[in-house]
Amino acid sequence: MSAWRWGAGFAAVGRFVAEIEAAAAGTGPLRAGYVLAGDEAFLLDRCRAVVLKSFVPPDLRDFCLSEFDLVGTSIFEVLDRAQTPSLMSPFQVIFVRGVKQLYTRGAKKEEFAALDRYFRSPNPQAVLLFVADFVRIPSDARRMEMDDKNRFERLTETLGEHCGMVELARVNEEDAIRWIVGTAQQAAVRVEPDAARELVDALGADMLLISSELEKLLLYTLGRGRITLGDVETQVLGAKQRSLYELTDAISGHDRARALALLHGLLNSSEAGEDAAIGHLYMLARTFRQMLVILEKNVRDSRAIWQALWQGFRMPPFAADDLIRQARRYKSRRDLTRALKLIARADLELRSSPPDKRLVLERLVYELASEPKPPAPAWASAQLSLES
Repeated sequence: MSAWRWGAGFAAVGRFVAEIEAAAAGTGPLRAGYVLAGDEAFLLDRCRAVVLKSFVPPDLRDFCLSEFDLVGTSIFEVLDRAQTPSLMSPFQVIFVRGVKQLYTRGAKKEEFAALDRYFRSPNPQAVLLFVADFVRIPSDARRMEMDDKNRFERLTETLGEHCGMVELARVNEEDAIRWIVGTAQQAAVRVEPDAARELVDALGADMLLISSELEKLLLYTLGRGRITLGDVETQVLGAKQRSLYELTDAISGHDRARALALLHGLLNSSEAGEDAAIGHLYMLARTFRQMLVILEKNVRDSRAIWQALWQGFRMPPFAADDLIRQARRYKSRRDLTRALKLIARADLELRSSPPDKRLVLERLVYELASEPKPPAPAWASAQLSLES
């Protein structure tokens, strides 16, 4: 059996970590600068952590660690700091954010000339780390969008001439699953395959969220030595949301039997049981409002959805395509406003302390999943008013 090969993001970080640790141990060279290219924040944090551990003693942190943002600081000031030896620390680590500023508003010939001069004779007691998070590198580099490809090539042609390039590509699902299993094993915990897969699917392979939720799961299952699919479904918000989108999928497809079965699953998996009814209702209302906006703005792909839905009113990345598909099942705005009115009526009923909250939700889901009745023709409405 061939050895597992990590995807591009983990592999690049692994090489960077090895190079930094070797330089810190005096067994390998350290470059004068590195470009951390990509918007995968989890991998960026790993790069930052190894640099701090290797070259920034906690008691000297204030003297040997500098952080600049080119939005408010010129590259000339950054290079001046790099060239000036510190009286309090034998080595300097300098992180530079806002690198995009070097590639906007003009040619920046003077800035790149200054960078070229510095790297021709760099301070051996300093390392510059340029955080180029304005480039998005997918897990499969062949799928990189043209704008990002042009940005990356420009980085390589300029800063890459002098610095080591570290590609922080997005983590693919298989690597995320392998990381979950390996990290849990270090804590002597076994993660069931279905649980690892659900954690990745529910959080859209967002490694920062995955690492945070895995930490919670390790605490939740402390002493048991195992994380199950049920643990993920009950403890991870994204997994609960995933079940909710499955419910709205059944509702929009007018599959009443499946919708009711999914509702029962949601209620049974919730620790609060029927008391969670208001929360489920809130999420249903939010999802139908999102679908209404998608339908009104004629959103057809997941890239356009982030412009249509404002910050704080967006769904998890994994749900974008599903929700667009569900919204397009509704023929008109009237069908979605009908659903919102039904949800509002159920909300009022739940807040009136009904004897059976489950029954209220069952009736709501049954009505939502039923084909809406066509409006009565105008002549029938007129006749009804005459008879009354």
